[in-house]
Amino acid sequence: MGPLAGVRIVEFNAIGPAPMCAMLLADLGANVIRIDRPVPSELGLRRPDRFNLLNRSRRSVVIDLKHSEGVETALRLVVRADALIEGFRPGTMERLGLGPATCLARNPRLAYGRMTGWGQDGPLAMAAGHDINYVALTGALHSIGRKGQPPGLPLNLIGDFGGGALYLALGIVSAVLEARSSGKGQVVDAAMVDGAASLMTSIYGLYACGRFNSERGTNVTDGGAYYWDAYQCADGGYISVAPIEPKFRAELLKRLGLDTASPALDELPVEVARGKLQSLFKTKTRDEWCALLEGTDACFAPVLSLADAPRHPHNRARGTFVEVDGIVQPAPAPRFSRTPPAQPTPPESSGRSTASALTEWGFSSSELARLGKLGLFGSTFAKNHSGD
Repeated sequence: MGPLAGVRIVEFNAIGPAPMCAMLLADLGANVIRIDRPVPSELGLRRPDRFNLLNRSRRSVVIDLKHSEGVETALRLVVRADALIEGFRPGTMERLGLGPATCLARNPRLAYGRMTGWGQDGPLAMAAGHDINYVALTGALHSIGRKGQPPGLPLNLIGDFGGGALYLALGIVSAVLEARSSGKGQVVDAAMVDGAASLMTSIYGLYACGRFNSERGTNVTDGGAYYWDAYQCADGGYISVAPIEPKFRAELLKRLGLDTASPALDELPVEVARGKLQSLFKTKTRDEWCALLEGTDACFAPVLSLADAPRHPHNRARGTFVEVDGIVQPAPAPRFSRTPPAQPTPPESSGRSTASALTEWGFSSSELARLGKLGLFGSTFAKNHSGD
């Protein structure tokens, strides 16, 4: 099920944006096989396997890539794949014997997806880093935050997942499509710094024409306008308003009883106008403001917690969240009218599907037994198949 049904992808397990990209493609129907290491990496934020939701919707095999037979086993999978995903430092795959030249020689139609922070080349290519480092280099981090305050930290959404995973997924799908007409594969060099910069395209256009200030918190969408902000309510909850357009702002002010205020809020200094709205919003609870404003053209929404968001009527009606293996999580996105994706499957523990997945990808039982005895698939496989 899903629009990518029939597309085969080999994922070399990494952290952050690489598994997010694989999850997105698997959610949309791609047959993704994840190659895990015999000994798990200590990088990233550790958690029990069932809660590592970026690993959902695909199967895991363990292959020891430090073994020559392991490299050949991985290459046999690559031969049958449309795309490959790897998220290591530049040169790592080459040292393993699985670099683009080797893989494309075996599979000339392969879309070879590479995910890094700084890119495959450039002065910083070999340096370690994480999301905010890449975002910092693009002007995005400098632009997020309140006036007179340090830059805000937007989770790891902009570098890892927006600038990284989404751009790699788009690049892989594009390369797979192009290969179907040309018969030729290629390398997709997805760098988080490039993707995060691309996300800033509109802001750079505003900056070039003098409509965006370099000083944080002085622009409409960064806290420099009273009508684009989050406000606390009487019960401690928060609501958000964003009526940039005058007609929507008029709707908000009318419903708040401020449409006839003199002077008008738009004529007041930003902090004065913000203070008036804050005082007003603190007179009712969040739910009371929802009853008055939600669903109108006031550009309004409650600020929901991770616990509250899945229970909101709109999210429930659309099925924006699903429950899989007892864990509430976002559903696959986007939506497709004719080829809807299947329900996600739970994240697999490392190596759980080694035998079944490799069999589906063309390995015979005798081959699996031989390679297993070499320790290629880790100790768990060897123990469970000791009688084969």
